[in-house]
Amino acid sequence: MKFAAIDIGSNGARMQISSVLHDEGVSRFKKVEYVRFPLRLGHDVFTQGRITAQSEDRMIKLMLAYQLLMELHEVDDYMACSTSAMRESDNGHEVRDHIEKRTGIYIQIIDGQKEAELVNNVVVKSLGEGQYIHIDVGGGSTELNIYKDRQKINAKSFKLGSVRLLEGKESKNVWPKIKEWINQNVDYSQPIQAVGTGGNINKLFDLSSKLTESSTSLDEIIRMKDYIAQFSLSDRINKLQLNPDRADVIVPAGDIYTSAMKWAGASIIHVPDVGLKDGMLQLLYDRACRKKKA
Repeated sequence: MKFAAIDIGSNGARMQISSVLHDEGVSRFKKVEYVRFPLRLGHDVFTQGRITAQSEDRMIKLMLAYQLLMELHEVDDYMACSTSAMRESDNGHEVRDHIEKRTGIYIQIIDGQKEAELVNNVVVKSLGEGQYIHIDVGGGSTELNIYKDRQKINAKSFKLGSVRLLEGKESKNVWPKIKEWINQNVDYSQPIQAVGTGGNINKLFDLSSKLTESSTSLDEIIRMKDYIAQFSLSDRINKLQLNPDRADVIVPAGDIYTSAMKWAGASIIHVPDVGLKDGMLQLLYDRACRKKKA
């Protein structure tokens, strides 16, 4: 079986096509195609309140490309989701309908709760015993989740993201609200570790010194964030070789991760390299399995 997941965020849009492999009763996904494009819908929505005609045209072209790739790979099923930018846009549903008419791809505009649920379904597999704070930072929103012994205790979505911060469109009281929520939901009598998901923490982790294959320290993430902040945007692109749409948001995103970790008292962060697209792929596979049994 082959499945395709399309994640349309506030910064970029990405599609991953994966095949399902079976080995001794264990199923896993093998990536066969991955395409990411920097749509930057958040720039439109967080400054103008709507998706511009130019951005809509680019979205249609991108979805046509994705549709062709899905045909070439002969995928069995797909799922397309958009997050904070499209759900906050005045014309998000209108744009979604135009895209479906032109490309045949139906985009689900999901809320923060559904977004967190899809990500959590794959993140929980990487957790051990004990207390964790899961921090998922996107372009327009941040989802926080508290786990104890792999059970989710509480979750909250905040209108704070890397593109929103870059545009200066975050609410003035959102930082105190995040700190208050963490203070109310973390059990400070127990140790806590962080789990980070999102493109920016993956890049910060890749550049940092590691504690293990999938973890590093808060101090190391702060060190790398501050190191990148010393460079101009041009030097981040040319000397550090960051993609342009990563170079300008990685420091604001890093501020969210490190602030949440400090407030929670977490000195270690695990970066399992999973996200919304992986949650969609898992859902598609589970749905296919249920159909086979029916």
